Amino acid sequence: MTLSARPLIGVGAVWHRRLRPVVHEFRYGTYFLLLPLRSLRAQPAAELNRNRRGWLSFHDRDHGEGGVDALDWFDQLLAREGIADADGEVWLQTFPRVLGYAFKPVSFWYAHRDDGSLAAVVAEVNNTFGERHLYLLAGPDLAWGREQTAQKVFHVSPFCAVEGDYSFRFERQTDAAGVPAHTLARVDLHDAQGPLLQTSVAGALAPLNAASIRRAFFGMPFMTLGVVARIHLHAIRLWTKRAPYFSKPRAPQHFVSR
Repeated sequence: MTLSARPLIGVGAVWHRRLRPVVHEFRYGTYFLLLPLRSLRAQPAAELNRNRRGWLSFHDRDHGEGGVDALDWFDQLLAREGIADADGEVWLQTFPRVLGYAFKPVSFWYAHRDDGSLAAVVAEVNNTFGERHLYLLAGPDLAWGREQTAQKVFHVSPFCAVEGDYSFRFERQTDAAGVPAHTLARVDLHDAQGPLLQTSVAGALAPLNAASIRRAFFGMPFMTLGVVARIHLHAIRLWTKRAPYFSKPRAPQHFVSR
């Protein structure tokens, strides 16, 4: 695989629907980065404020175990998990820092083989208690558009027990040149009674440059602060609807679930 991809910015929406015991739904505009980390190692992009200040920026230490090279950490993770064929591009879908501030409820790492197929996907989840957990998806049935499952082991919301299973589905559309043009990550939660939560983040992709950064920033200048504010706002709304409340359990013993 020729490592010549350039960073992209996605503009779209975050969607969330709770099905029971109370119905609660919201959809908000958002934007996110889609970064080809192997290509950026070979040829850094001046338009990406990496580990430095900017309206929008990306900092390696916001991911993994907080080191100075997120891709190096990710390669070591895959090696420890016995995934040896992810020698193609690694795309990281993540929310940027906005004016130096970041909260990233979930980031998605897409590790490709040299032929472009998916070798692994990692959902990197953060909660508001400063904890982080990784759900690693891999295996012969991993492919775009194909459902993957993982047991829920990490506390995210006090209005959901740590039980049940996540179903993941990832979709990617490319343009005539093979450049990603639209992306969708869908994550649903099922418990013993059936479907409980449905969520997604999706957006149209464009090259990351000064113009696209300005459009995103001035279109939603308080995007990151808005994410945190809305988390607490919807928690209050669920509380007023008398949704069941669950105290925070201990973090899972293992950092990675597979």
